Amino acid sequence: MEKARATRNPIRKLYFWTLHWGATKWAVPALVVLSFTESSFFPIPPDVLLIALCFATPRKWFMLAALCTVASVLGGALGYYIGAALWEGVGQQIVAFYHGEPVMAKVKGWYDTYGFVGVLVAAITPIPYKVFTIASGVFAFDFWQFMGASTVGRGFRFFLVAGLIGYLGEKVRPFIEERIEILMVVLTVLGIGGFVLLKFLR
Repeated sequence: MEKARATRNPIRKLYFWTLHWGATKWAVPALVVLSFTESSFFPIPPDVLLIALCFATPRKWFMLAALCTVASVLGGALGYYIGAALWEGVGQQIVAFYHGEPVMAKVKGWYDTYGFVGVLVAAITPIPYKVFTIASGVFAFDFWQFMGASTVGRGFRFFLVAGLIGYLGEKVRPFIEERIEILMVVLTVLGIGGFVLLKFLR
């Protein structure tokens, strides 16, 4: 029944397609690559694949969350480098693609005011983290504080997601599969709300 519904709904189809990676030899490499690239330029967040792999191999939730965190933080370092050294050639195009130009000036003020906490919040929330990683390089935010905040923030996000599935497993699978459209809409709304919040932060 679920498979039939999935073929008629593109979101469900994508969800079940993503879930199958947990049974392939490319599962972990795919998660690492997605986590790395999402922090600097790729649009798809790794959370969906992380959830799928944790469902497929719940006993490996800790390892998956750790790999996701490390890859994401290293990808954030690439984003920092893009902002610091490749802003005019590459960084501007990435930020423009995500319509992040209006928030760039706000980001500097946010860093000046909140510092470590500013990056920490960005790492946890659905706000496109790549905009913050690139902005950190552009405005020469302290690199090691940036890496520390990224590690704590991204680690909190990924370990929370993976841990819930690792401990609850099949108990939450029906909830997610039956409400996947709603969950994706909520994430989208939160992301938009994050940009609105940044717009008014001083």
